[in-house]
Amino acid sequence: MLPYCLGCPSWSEAAWRGGLYPDGAPAADYLALYARVFNAVEGNTTFYARPSAATVQRWAQRMPAHFRFCAKLPREISHSADLRLQVTASRAFVELLAPLGGRVAPFWLQLPASFGPARLGELTDFLARFERPLAVEVRHPAFFQRGAEERALNRLLRDAGVERLCLDARALFSCRDDTPAVRHAQAKKPRLPVRPAALTAFPQVRFIGHPRLEANDPFMAPWLDKVAAWIEEGRQPCVFLHTPDNRLAPELARRFHAQLTVRLPGLPALAAFGGSQLDLL
Repeated sequence: MLPYCLGCPSWSEAAWRGGLYPDGAPAADYLALYARVFNAVEGNTTFYARPSAATVQRWAQRMPAHFRFCAKLPREISHSADLRLQVTASRAFVELLAPLGGRVAPFWLQLPASFGPARLGELTDFLARFERPLAVEVRHPAFFQRGAEERALNRLLRDAGVERLCLDARALFSCRDDTPAVRHAQAKKPRLPVRPAALTAFPQVRFIGHPRLEANDPFMAPWLDKVAAWIEEGRQPCVFLHTPDNRLAPELARRFHAQLTVRLPGLPALAAFGGSQLDLL
């Protein structure tokens, strides 16, 4: 059992056959195979579409009890004109995922770049009525200027027991490769200062990496120190590793863990990639 949560943006990448998954593994086995190696996953899929109740039931059958699914609230909630009008919708979403129980921890609220300081009142009211563990990602520039607006946000989240999600895309933006995957990722991800927040017992880190694994090392080094310190403080951080097209996300996550083991020698090793499907029977 790892003392922290480690994973990738999803488990549904067919490109991981022959690496994380055995050659020829059917898509129906991906989640169980993924959970043999990693103990957490970003719930990106729920941002774009709510899963069916039957799908949630299948997830519940395949996810181990210790697994963590950080489900994003759907974008029609997070990107709405007024968060205060989305409380009922958010409760319906929580109820939809109820079969997963405590494995959904925390939920994620990814706010758009247009959500600025003038809307903190909305966020205050929403958080007061959202009764599950939550992490919030902000993208408005005012929340990254170390001024009164950022202090107000951090104070609001801390007082509500809500985490501020840390996004680090520096490795991605250091890349000069002119490939479609890199161009697409650089166009999609925000280019913002890094804020290594730990307002609760469950800090959340999203690391958006360079396509060359070794190029990520200098950018990961501060996070390795930070995550090791958080673990030693008794916190349970969650760390999610991306690459531009996510083909190498599992390898980058494995690289992060191997380097964290140097700082914390007692950490257990990850299971080998490409485990047999027979192990799932």
